[in-house]
Amino acid sequence: MNKRINLWWLLGILLGLRLVGMAIMPLTGTSEPRYAEMARLMAATGDWITPWFAPEQPFWGKPPFSFWTEALAFKLLGITEFAVRLPSWLATLGSMGLIFAYARAHFGERVATWSLLIYASCALVFIASGAVLTDPFLALATTWAMVAWAMAAKSPSWPWRYGFFVALALGLLAKGPLMGVLVAGPLLPLLVFYPSLRCSAKKMPWVTGFALTLLLSLPWYVLAELKTPGFLNYFLVGEHFLRFIDSGWAGDLYGVAHKRVKGAIWLDVLIASLPWGLLALAMLLRQLIKPAQRAALWQKRLDPNLAYLLAWALFTPVFFSLSGNILWTYVLPALAAFSVLMALSVQQALANTRWALAMPVTLTLLIPLGVTLYMIVGALQPQRLKTEKYLVAHALAQMKPDDKLVYLDKVPFSATFYAHGNVSAVSLNALAQMPNSAAALYVGLPKEDLQRVAAALNTPLQSSFESREHVLVLIPPKLAALPR
Repeated sequence: MNKRINLWWLLGILLGLRLVGMAIMPLTGTSEPRYAEMARLMAATGDWITPWFAPEQPFWGKPPFSFWTEALAFKLLGITEFAVRLPSWLATLGSMGLIFAYARAHFGERVATWSLLIYASCALVFIASGAVLTDPFLALATTWAMVAWAMAAKSPSWPWRYGFFVALALGLLAKGPLMGVLVAGPLLPLLVFYPSLRCSAKKMPWVTGFALTLLLSLPWYVLAELKTPGFLNYFLVGEHFLRFIDSGWAGDLYGVAHKRVKGAIWLDVLIASLPWGLLALAMLLRQLIKPAQRAALWQKRLDPNLAYLLAWALFTPVFFSLSGNILWTYVLPALAAFSVLMALSVQQALANTRWALAMPVTLTLLIPLGVTLYMIVGALQPQRLKTEKYLVAHALAQMKPDDKLVYLDKVPFSATFYAHGNVSAVSLNALAQMPNSAAALYVGLPKEDLQRVAAALNTPLQSSFESREHVLVLIPPKLAALPR
Protein backbone atom coordinates (compact mmCIF):
# COMPACT_ATOMS: atom_id res chain seq x y z
CA MET A 1 0.00 0.00 0.00
CA ASN A 2 2.78 2.45 0.89
CA LYS A 3 4.53 1.85 -2.41
CA ARG A 4 1.30 2.47 -4.30
CA ILE A 5 0.74 5.72 -2.43
CA ASN A 6 4.32 6.79 -3.14
CA LEU A 7 3.88 6.10 -6.84
CA TRP A 8 0.76 8.25 -6.98
CA TRP A 9 2.61 11.03 -5.20
CA LEU A 10 5.36 10.66 -7.79
CA LEU A 11 2.84 11.04 -10.60
CA GLY A 12 1.49 14.16 -8.91
CA ILE A 13 5.01 15.61 -8.83
CA LEU A 14 5.43 15.00 -12.56
CA LEU A 15 2.15 16.69 -13.41
CA GLY A 16 2.88 19.56 -11.04
CA LEU A 17 6.33 20.17 -12.50
CA ARG A 18 4.79 20.55 -15.94
CA LEU A 19 2.27 23.07 -14.66
CA VAL A 20 5.10 25.14 -13.19
CA GLY A 21 6.98 25.11 -16.47
CA MET A 22 3.86 26.12 -18.38
CA ALA A 23 3.48 29.20 -16.19
CA ILE A 24 7.07 30.47 -16.13
CA MET A 25 8.28 29.74 -19.66
CA PRO A 26 7.59 32.29 -22.41
CA LEU A 27 6.43 31.08 -25.81
CA THR A 28 9.56 30.11 -27.71
CA GLY A 29 10.63 28.87 -31.10
CA THR A 30 8.29 28.94 -34.10
CA SER A 31 5.44 26.47 -33.58
CA GLU A 32 4.31 27.49 -30.10
CA PRO A 33 3.88 31.24 -30.72
CA ARG A 34 2.50 30.60 -34.23
CA TYR A 35 -0.28 28.34 -32.96
CA ALA A 36 -0.87 30.58 -29.94
CA GLU A 37 -1.32 33.60 -32.20
CA MET A 38 -3.82 31.70 -34.36
CA ALA A 39 -5.79 30.83 -31.23
CA ARG A 40 -5.63 34.46 -30.10
CA LEU A 41 -6.96 35.60 -33.47
CA MET A 42 -9.78 33.06 -33.22
CA ALA A 43 -10.74 34.34 -29.78
CA ALA A 44 -10.45 37.98 -30.87
CA THR A 45 -12.40 37.69 -34.14
CA GLY A 46 -14.96 35.12 -33.08
CA ASP A 47 -14.29 33.11 -36.23
CA TRP A 48 -14.59 29.52 -35.01
CA ILE A 49 -14.57 27.97 -38.49
CA THR A 50 -11.28 29.03 -40.07
CA PRO A 51 -8.01 29.33 -38.14
CA TRP A 52 -6.06 32.28 -39.53
CA PHE A 53 -2.31 32.22 -40.08
CA ALA A 54 -2.45 36.01 -40.33
CA PRO A 55 -5.43 38.40 -40.54
CA GLU A 56 -5.43 38.06 -44.36
CA GLN A 57 -4.28 34.41 -44.71
CA PRO A 58 -6.35 31.36 -43.70
CA PHE A 59 -4.50 28.44 -42.17
CA TRP A 60 -5.25 25.26 -44.09
CA GLY A 61 -2.55 23.11 -42.51
CA LYS A 62 -4.48 21.72 -39.52
CA PRO A 63 -8.10 21.25 -38.40
CA PRO A 64 -9.31 23.56 -35.64
CA PHE A 65 -9.86 21.40 -32.54
CA SER A 66 -6.70 22.46 -30.73
CA PHE A 67 -7.33 26.10 -31.67
CA TRP A 68 -10.89 25.85 -30.37
CA THR A 69 -9.69 24.68 -26.98
CA GLU A 70 -6.91 27.28 -26.79
CA ALA A 71 -9.19 30.14 -27.88
CA LEU A 72 -11.70 29.05 -25.25
CA ALA A 73 -8.91 29.01 -22.65
CA PHE A 74 -8.05 32.60 -23.64
CA LYS A 75 -11.69 33.57 -23.21
CA LEU A 76 -11.84 32.01 -19.74
CA LEU A 77 -8.36 32.70 -18.36
CA GLY A 78 -7.01 35.65 -20.33
CA ILE A 79 -4.19 35.92 -22.87
CA THR A 80 -1.38 34.13 -21.05
CA GLU A 81 1.12 31.38 -21.76
CA PHE A 82 -0.43 29.19 -19.10
CA ALA A 83 -3.90 29.52 -20.61
CA VAL A 84 -2.87 28.56 -24.13
CA ARG A 85 -0.82 25.59 -22.89
CA LEU A 86 -3.44 24.24 -20.50
CA PRO A 87 -5.50 22.39 -23.17
CA SER A 88 -2.47 20.28 -24.14
CA TRP A 89 -1.93 19.38 -20.48
CA LEU A 90 -5.59 18.41 -20.13
CA ALA A 91 -5.46 16.36 -23.34
CA THR A 92 -2.44 14.49 -21.96
CA LEU A 93 -4.29 13.94 -18.70
CA GLY A 94 -7.15 12.46 -20.74
CA SER A 95 -4.76 10.10 -22.52
CA MET A 96 -3.38 9.02 -19.15
CA GLY A 97 -6.84 8.24 -17.84
CA LEU A 98 -7.48 6.02 -20.85
CA ILE A 99 -4.11 4.28 -20.50
CA PHE A 100 -4.83 3.56 -16.85
CA ALA A 101 -8.29 2.15 -17.61
CA TYR A 102 -6.89 -0.15 -20.30
CA ALA A 103 -3.83 -1.33 -18.37
CA ARG A 104 -5.74 -1.96 -15.14
CA ALA A 105 -8.41 -4.01 -16.93
CA HIS A 106 -5.87 -6.17 -18.79
CA PHE A 107 -2.80 -6.32 -16.53
CA GLY A 108 -3.72 -5.08 -13.05
CA GLU A 109 -3.49 -1.84 -11.11
CA ARG A 110 0.26 -2.00 -10.44
CA VAL A 111 1.11 -2.20 -14.13
CA ALA A 112 -1.45 0.53 -14.82
CA THR A 113 0.24 2.85 -12.33
CA TRP A 114 3.67 2.25 -13.80
CA SER A 115 2.22 2.82 -17.27
CA LEU A 116 1.19 6.32 -16.21
CA LEU A 117 4.56 7.09 -14.65
CA ILE A 118 6.46 5.92 -17.72
CA TYR A 119 4.15 7.75 -20.12
CA ALA A 120 4.26 11.02 -18.15
CA SER A 121 8.06 10.93 -17.89
CA CYS A 122 8.87 10.16 -21.54
CA ALA A 123 10.67 13.17 -23.01
CA LEU A 124 8.17 13.92 -25.77
CA VAL A 125 5.11 13.40 -23.59
CA PHE A 126 6.44 15.64 -20.83
CA ILE A 127 7.41 18.41 -23.24
CA ALA A 128 4.32 18.21 -25.47
CA SER A 129 1.94 18.09 -22.49
CA GLY A 130 2.72 21.72 -21.75
CA ALA A 131 3.33 23.03 -25.27
CA VAL A 132 1.05 24.71 -27.80
CA LEU A 133 0.89 21.86 -30.32
CA THR A 134 -1.77 19.83 -32.13
CA ASP A 135 -0.08 16.49 -31.38
CA PRO A 136 -1.42 15.96 -27.82
CA PHE A 137 -4.94 16.05 -29.25
CA LEU A 138 -4.13 13.47 -31.93
CA ALA A 139 -2.52 11.32 -29.23
CA LEU A 140 -5.68 11.63 -27.13
CA ALA A 141 -7.82 10.60 -30.10
CA THR A 142 -5.70 7.59 -31.10
CA THR A 143 -5.35 6.44 -27.49
CA TRP A 144 -9.10 6.75 -26.98
CA ALA A 145 -9.85 4.78 -30.16
CA MET A 146 -7.39 1.96 -29.41
CA VAL A 147 -8.45 1.69 -25.77
CA ALA A 148 -12.14 1.77 -26.69
CA TRP A 149 -11.66 -1.03 -29.21
CA ALA A 150 -9.89 -3.25 -26.68
CA MET A 151 -12.29 -2.42 -23.85
CA ALA A 152 -15.35 -3.05 -26.02
CA ALA A 153 -14.34 -6.72 -26.16
CA LYS A 154 -13.85 -6.92 -22.40
CA SER A 155 -16.72 -4.69 -21.32
CA PRO A 156 -19.05 -3.95 -24.27
CA SER A 157 -20.84 -0.99 -22.71
CA TRP A 158 -22.06 1.81 -24.92
CA PRO A 159 -19.43 4.36 -23.73
CA TRP A 160 -16.64 2.16 -25.11
CA ARG A 161 -18.49 1.03 -28.24
CA TYR A 162 -19.54 4.53 -29.26
CA GLY A 163 -16.43 6.09 -27.75
CA PHE A 164 -14.43 4.50 -30.54
CA PHE A 165 -16.38 6.52 -33.12
CA VAL A 166 -16.28 9.74 -31.08
CA ALA A 167 -12.51 9.29 -30.92
CA LEU A 168 -12.38 8.99 -34.72
CA ALA A 169 -14.27 12.28 -35.00
CA LEU A 170 -11.93 13.94 -32.52
CA GLY A 171 -8.93 12.79 -34.55
CA LEU A 172 -10.46 14.09 -37.77
CA LEU A 173 -10.95 17.48 -36.11
CA ALA A 174 -7.54 17.46 -34.43
CA LYS A 175 -5.29 16.27 -37.27
CA GLY A 176 -7.36 15.01 -40.20
CA PRO A 177 -7.62 11.72 -42.13
CA LEU A 178 -4.26 10.62 -40.68
CA MET A 179 -6.36 9.56 -37.70
CA GLY A 180 -7.93 6.78 -39.73
CA VAL A 181 -4.54 5.52 -40.89
CA LEU A 182 -3.07 5.39 -37.38
CA VAL A 183 -6.06 3.42 -36.06
CA ALA A 184 -6.79 1.11 -38.99
CA GLY A 185 -3.07 0.43 -39.56
CA PRO A 186 -2.48 -1.66 -36.42
CA LEU A 187 -6.04 -3.04 -36.20
CA LEU A 188 -6.32 -4.65 -39.63
CA PRO A 189 -3.36 -7.07 -39.34
CA LEU A 190 -4.40 -7.90 -35.77
CA LEU A 191 -7.86 -8.90 -36.96
CA VAL A 192 -6.30 -11.13 -39.61
CA PHE A 193 -3.76 -12.94 -37.42
CA TYR A 194 -5.52 -12.91 -34.03
CA PRO A 195 -9.10 -14.16 -34.39
CA SER A 196 -9.75 -13.65 -30.67
CA LEU A 197 -9.52 -9.89 -31.22
CA ARG A 198 -12.36 -9.94 -33.73
CA CYS A 199 -14.98 -9.98 -30.98
CA SER A 200 -14.60 -6.20 -30.68
CA ALA A 201 -15.51 -5.81 -34.35
CA LYS A 202 -18.67 -7.85 -33.86
CA LYS A 203 -19.78 -5.66 -30.95
CA MET A 204 -19.25 -2.31 -32.68
CA PRO A 205 -22.32 -0.34 -33.87
CA TRP A 206 -20.80 0.27 -37.30
CA VAL A 207 -23.70 2.02 -39.03
CA THR A 208 -24.77 4.32 -36.22
CA GLY A 209 -21.15 4.69 -35.09
CA PHE A 210 -19.86 5.97 -38.42
CA ALA A 211 -22.95 8.15 -38.69
CA LEU A 212 -21.96 9.68 -35.35
CA THR A 213 -18.37 10.20 -36.58
CA LEU A 214 -19.60 12.01 -39.70
CA LEU A 215 -22.15 14.03 -37.74
CA LEU A 216 -19.44 15.33 -35.40
CA SER A 217 -16.69 15.99 -37.96
CA LEU A 218 -18.05 16.46 -41.48
CA PRO A 219 -19.92 19.78 -40.93
CA TRP A 220 -16.68 21.60 -40.13
CA TYR A 221 -14.99 20.34 -43.32
CA VAL A 222 -17.95 21.53 -45.40
CA LEU A 223 -18.11 24.93 -43.69
CA ALA A 224 -14.33 25.41 -43.97
CA GLU A 225 -14.37 24.77 -47.73
CA LEU A 226 -17.35 27.09 -48.23
CA LYS A 227 -15.71 29.85 -46.19
CA THR A 228 -12.27 29.62 -47.84
CA PRO A 229 -12.50 27.66 -51.14
CA GLY A 230 -9.41 25.59 -51.86
CA PHE A 231 -9.04 24.31 -48.32
CA LEU A 232 -9.99 20.69 -49.05
CA ASN A 233 -7.59 20.36 -51.99
CA TYR A 234 -4.66 21.79 -50.04
CA PHE A 235 -5.39 19.90 -46.84
CA LEU A 236 -6.33 16.50 -48.23
CA VAL A 237 -4.03 16.36 -51.26
CA GLY A 238 -1.17 18.59 -50.15
CA GLU A 239 -0.87 17.97 -46.42
CA HIS A 240 -1.82 14.29 -46.44
CA PHE A 241 -0.37 13.02 -49.71
CA LEU A 242 2.22 15.33 -51.26
CA ARG A 243 3.87 16.11 -47.92
CA PHE A 244 4.14 12.38 -47.19
CA ILE A 245 5.64 11.26 -50.52
CA ASP A 246 7.79 14.33 -51.24
CA SER A 247 10.45 15.06 -48.60
CA GLY A 248 11.11 18.47 -50.14
CA TRP A 249 7.49 19.41 -50.81
CA ALA A 250 7.54 22.96 -52.13
CA GLY A 251 3.83 23.57 -51.80
CA ASP A 252 3.88 24.30 -48.06
CA LEU A 253 2.20 27.68 -47.59
CA TYR A 254 3.28 28.16 -44.00
CA GLY A 255 6.92 27.23 -43.66
CA VAL A 256 9.39 24.77 -45.10
CA ALA A 257 9.33 21.01 -45.56
CA HIS A 258 11.01 19.03 -42.80
CA LYS A 259 13.24 17.04 -45.15
CA ARG A 260 15.06 14.14 -43.50
CA VAL A 261 16.42 10.73 -44.39
CA LYS A 262 13.70 8.09 -44.60
CA GLY A 263 13.77 5.94 -41.49
CA ALA A 264 14.94 8.81 -39.27
CA ILE A 265 11.72 8.37 -37.31
CA TRP A 266 13.40 5.51 -35.40
CA LEU A 267 15.98 7.89 -33.99
CA ASP A 268 13.05 10.09 -33.02
CA VAL A 269 11.50 7.11 -31.23
CA LEU A 270 14.58 6.77 -29.03
CA ILE A 271 14.71 10.49 -28.30
CA ALA A 272 10.97 10.85 -27.72
CA SER A 273 10.87 7.90 -25.32
CA LEU A 274 13.92 8.92 -23.27
CA PRO A 275 14.99 7.61 -20.85
CA TRP A 276 12.78 4.53 -21.19
CA GLY A 277 13.46 3.83 -24.85
CA LEU A 278 17.15 3.28 -24.28
CA LEU A 279 16.37 0.97 -21.36
CA ALA A 280 13.87 -0.95 -23.50
CA LEU A 281 16.45 -1.32 -26.27
CA ALA A 282 19.07 -2.61 -23.82
CA MET A 283 16.62 -5.10 -22.32
CA LEU A 284 15.56 -6.30 -25.78
CA LEU A 285 19.15 -6.81 -26.97
CA ARG A 286 19.94 -8.72 -23.80
CA GLN A 287 17.03 -11.10 -24.43
CA LEU A 288 17.96 -11.58 -28.08
CA ILE A 289 21.51 -12.63 -27.23
CA LYS A 290 20.53 -15.63 -25.08
CA PRO A 291 18.78 -18.46 -26.99
CA ALA A 292 16.45 -19.43 -24.12
CA GLN A 293 15.30 -15.85 -23.56
CA ARG A 294 15.00 -15.30 -27.30
CA ALA A 295 12.71 -18.32 -27.58
CA ALA A 296 10.60 -17.10 -24.63
CA LEU A 297 10.34 -13.69 -26.23
CA TRP A 298 9.20 -15.24 -29.50
CA GLN A 299 6.49 -17.20 -27.68
CA LYS A 300 5.02 -13.98 -26.30
CA ARG A 301 3.78 -13.15 -29.78
CA LEU A 302 0.96 -15.66 -29.17
CA ASP A 303 -0.54 -13.48 -26.42
CA PRO A 304 -3.18 -11.32 -28.20
CA ASN A 305 -2.96 -8.59 -25.55
CA LEU A 306 0.79 -8.19 -26.06
CA ALA A 307 0.37 -8.39 -29.83
CA TYR A 308 -2.22 -5.61 -29.62
CA LEU A 309 0.17 -3.34 -27.74
CA LEU A 310 3.08 -4.18 -30.02
CA ALA A 311 1.12 -3.42 -33.20
CA TRP A 312 -0.16 -0.19 -31.67
CA ALA A 313 3.34 0.89 -30.62
CA LEU A 314 5.12 -0.05 -33.86
CA PHE A 315 2.70 1.01 -36.57
CA THR A 316 3.26 4.76 -36.26
CA PRO A 317 7.08 4.66 -36.65
CA VAL A 318 6.82 1.96 -39.36
CA PHE A 319 4.35 4.12 -41.29
CA PHE A 320 6.46 7.27 -41.04
CA SER A 321 9.57 5.32 -42.06
CA LEU A 322 8.19 5.68 -45.59
CA SER A 323 8.36 9.47 -45.41
CA GLY A 324 11.28 11.85 -45.08
CA ASN A 325 9.06 14.82 -44.23
CA ILE A 326 8.72 14.21 -40.50
CA LEU A 327 8.99 15.74 -37.04
CA TRP A 328 9.82 13.98 -33.80
CA THR A 329 6.34 14.82 -32.47
CA TYR A 330 4.90 12.29 -34.93
CA VAL A 331 6.00 9.56 -32.48
CA LEU A 332 3.54 10.70 -29.78
CA PRO A 333 0.57 8.41 -30.70
CA ALA A 334 2.82 5.34 -30.23
CA LEU A 335 3.99 6.16 -26.72
CA ALA A 336 0.83 5.10 -24.91
CA ALA A 337 1.25 1.46 -25.98
CA PHE A 338 5.01 1.64 -25.46
CA SER A 339 4.44 2.80 -21.88
CA VAL A 340 2.22 -0.19 -21.05
CA LEU A 341 4.74 -2.61 -22.58
CA MET A 342 7.54 -0.97 -20.62
CA ALA A 343 5.47 -1.07 -17.44
CA LEU A 344 5.06 -4.82 -17.85
CA SER A 345 8.83 -5.20 -18.06
CA VAL A 346 9.43 -2.90 -15.08
CA GLN A 347 6.86 -4.72 -12.96
CA GLN A 348 8.38 -8.10 -13.83
CA ALA A 349 11.89 -6.90 -13.00
CA LEU A 350 10.72 -5.47 -9.66
CA ALA A 351 8.81 -8.66 -8.83
CA ASN A 352 11.90 -10.77 -9.53
CA THR A 353 13.93 -8.42 -7.31
CA ARG A 354 16.39 -7.80 -10.14
CA TRP A 355 15.90 -4.09 -9.62
CA ALA A 356 15.54 -1.89 -6.61
CA LEU A 357 12.55 0.45 -6.69
CA ALA A 358 14.96 3.40 -6.69
CA MET A 359 16.07 2.65 -10.26
CA PRO A 360 12.74 3.16 -12.09
CA VAL A 361 11.83 6.02 -9.75
CA THR A 362 15.09 7.76 -10.68
CA LEU A 363 14.40 7.22 -14.38
CA THR A 364 10.90 8.62 -13.90
CA LEU A 365 12.26 11.88 -12.50
CA LEU A 366 15.19 12.27 -14.89
CA ILE A 367 13.57 14.05 -17.85
CA PRO A 368 10.93 16.06 -15.91
CA LEU A 369 13.54 17.49 -13.52
CA GLY A 370 15.95 18.24 -16.37
CA VAL A 371 13.33 19.98 -18.49
CA THR A 372 11.99 21.93 -15.51
CA LEU A 373 15.50 23.06 -14.59
CA TYR A 374 16.01 24.24 -18.17
CA MET A 375 12.77 26.22 -17.98
CA ILE A 376 13.74 27.83 -14.68
CA VAL A 377 17.11 28.87 -16.15
CA GLY A 378 15.31 30.15 -19.24
CA ALA A 379 12.89 32.19 -17.15
CA LEU A 380 15.81 33.71 -15.19
CA GLN A 381 17.96 34.29 -18.29
CA PRO A 382 15.44 34.96 -21.11
CA GLN A 383 18.17 36.20 -23.45
CA ARG A 384 19.04 32.53 -23.98
CA LEU A 385 15.57 31.77 -25.37
CA LYS A 386 14.23 32.26 -28.88
CA THR A 387 11.43 34.60 -27.83
CA GLU A 388 10.55 38.24 -28.36
CA LYS A 389 8.38 38.52 -25.26
CA TYR A 390 10.69 40.79 -23.29
CA LEU A 391 11.77 42.94 -26.23
CA VAL A 392 8.13 43.60 -27.11
CA ALA A 393 7.28 44.31 -23.47
CA HIS A 394 10.16 46.80 -23.24
CA ALA A 395 9.03 48.55 -26.43
CA LEU A 396 5.38 48.74 -25.38
CA ALA A 397 6.38 50.18 -21.99
CA GLN A 398 8.26 53.02 -23.72
CA MET A 399 5.85 53.74 -26.56
CA LYS A 400 3.41 56.65 -26.66
CA PRO A 401 -0.04 56.21 -28.26
CA ASP A 402 1.07 57.25 -31.77
CA ASP A 403 4.37 55.35 -31.75
CA LYS A 404 4.73 52.17 -33.76
CA LEU A 405 6.54 48.87 -33.39
CA VAL A 406 7.96 47.19 -36.51
CA TYR A 407 10.45 44.46 -37.38
CA LEU A 408 12.83 44.55 -40.28
CA ASP A 409 11.60 42.30 -43.12
CA LYS A 410 9.87 39.64 -41.01
CA VAL A 411 7.99 39.66 -37.71
CA PRO A 412 8.72 36.67 -35.44
CA PHE A 413 5.57 34.86 -34.35
CA SER A 414 6.32 35.46 -30.69
CA ALA A 415 6.48 39.22 -31.35
CA THR A 416 3.09 39.09 -33.07
CA PHE A 417 1.57 37.20 -30.16
CA TYR A 418 2.98 39.35 -27.39
CA ALA A 419 2.13 42.57 -29.26
CA HIS A 420 -1.42 41.24 -29.78
CA GLY A 421 -0.99 41.74 -33.51
CA ASN A 422 0.02 45.41 -33.21
CA VAL A 423 3.32 44.98 -35.02
CA SER A 424 4.23 44.86 -38.70
CA ALA A 425 7.17 44.16 -40.99
CA VAL A 426 9.01 46.82 -42.95
CA SER A 427 11.72 46.58 -45.57
CA LEU A 428 14.98 48.48 -45.27
CA ASN A 429 14.16 50.41 -48.44
CA ALA A 430 10.78 51.48 -47.07
CA LEU A 431 12.36 52.36 -43.73
CA ALA A 432 14.90 54.61 -45.43
CA GLN A 433 12.26 56.41 -47.52
CA MET A 434 9.69 57.08 -44.80
CA PRO A 435 8.56 60.70 -44.48
CA ASN A 436 8.97 62.81 -41.39
CA SER A 437 6.54 62.30 -38.53
CA ALA A 438 5.90 63.36 -34.99
CA ALA A 439 5.69 59.73 -33.90
CA ALA A 440 8.59 57.55 -32.89
CA LEU A 441 9.34 54.22 -34.49
CA TYR A 442 10.58 51.24 -32.47
CA VAL A 443 12.35 48.79 -34.77
CA GLY A 444 13.36 45.21 -34.07
CA LEU A 445 16.46 44.33 -36.08
CA PRO A 446 18.45 41.13 -36.42
CA LYS A 447 21.59 41.73 -34.41
CA GLU A 448 23.86 41.35 -37.42
CA ASP A 449 21.94 44.06 -39.33
CA LEU A 450 22.36 46.91 -36.86
CA GLN A 451 25.30 48.59 -38.59
CA ARG A 452 23.88 47.98 -42.07
CA VAL A 453 20.61 49.67 -41.16
CA ALA A 454 22.41 52.58 -39.48
CA ALA A 455 24.42 53.13 -42.65
CA ALA A 456 21.32 52.96 -44.84
CA LEU A 457 19.53 55.52 -42.65
CA ASN A 458 22.69 57.61 -42.34
CA THR A 459 22.21 57.96 -38.61
CA PRO A 460 23.74 56.23 -35.59
CA LEU A 461 21.48 53.64 -33.98
CA GLN A 462 21.85 52.35 -30.46
CA SER A 463 20.27 49.23 -29.06
CA SER A 464 17.93 49.86 -26.14
CA PHE A 465 17.10 46.17 -25.58
CA GLU A 466 18.27 42.81 -26.88
CA SER A 467 16.65 39.41 -27.27
CA ARG A 468 18.59 36.35 -28.38
CA GLU A 469 18.21 37.25 -32.06
CA HIS A 470 17.11 40.89 -32.25
CA VAL A 471 17.96 44.35 -31.00
CA LEU A 472 15.45 47.11 -30.40
CA VAL A 473 16.34 50.55 -31.73
CA LEU A 474 14.47 53.81 -31.52
CA ILE A 475 14.07 56.04 -34.55
CA PRO A 476 13.06 59.34 -32.94
CA PRO A 477 10.14 61.53 -34.01
CA LYS A 478 10.57 63.66 -37.15
CA LEU A 479 13.11 61.20 -38.54
CA ALA A 480 10.83 58.47 -39.88
CA ALA A 481 7.24 57.24 -39.95
CA LEU A 482 5.28 54.40 -41.38
CA PRO A 483 3.51 55.29 -44.64
CA ARG A 484 -0.26 55.52 -44.37
